[in-house]
Amino acid sequence: MLLQYLVNMPVASVIFALTIGLSIYVFSNPDWYGRLMLHPYSIHRDKSKFYLIFSSGLIHKDWMHLLFNMITFYYFGFPLEQIFVEASGPMGHVLFAALYIVALVLSDIPTIMQQKNNPGYYSLGASGAISAVLFSFILFYPKVKLYIFFALPMPAFVFAFLYLGYCIWASRNAKDGINHDAHLFGALTGLLFTLVAYPWIIKHFIGQF
Repeated sequence: MLLQYLVNMPVASVIFALTIGLSIYVFSNPDWYGRLMLHPYSIHRDKSKFYLIFSSGLIHKDWMHLLFNMITFYYFGFPLEQIFVEASGPMGHVLFAALYIVALVLSDIPTIMQQKNNPGYYSLGASGAISAVLFSFILFYPKVKLYIFFALPMPAFVFAFLYLGYCIWASRNAKDGINHDAHLFGALTGLLFTLVAYPWIIKHFIGQF
């Protein structure tokens, strides 16, 4: 089973293992949080700190944060890499890696611009990139059932509209310490990247209804 994942979905497998491994490591070595978390103030003043965009996407605040993101990635990231390969052959692996990396960057850019003068602001987690993966998947399968809080079922396209609406509202109003901008711009990156890579996806999406 493990070998099958590595052979058929190598990019998703590496992302999955690296994120879990590094997150567990920082749980036991909390001093590494400060070295790996996104810190817009530092990035704005020292471009060599750009790597924090990537390292912050590989660590999580706690077990619940990690579990939620990795469950989502498992159910949508691995299938999405297969979908890309079915559509593009071996190049699909490269496209899936590009989607994830581009989403990590673009989902954090708005936060960096907004918080560049705030030395006390830090952020972490893969939620931006995973939102991109989820929304890319939804373009291929808009009517698949998603279970909100593992209990409430709804079609994926309905969830997508609700998710985007909530992210827009929360980014302006919520005071919960969650980087809702990363969720929003990650989701939009997933949509845009897939539209560019597969222009026929619009016709496919509409044809599902």
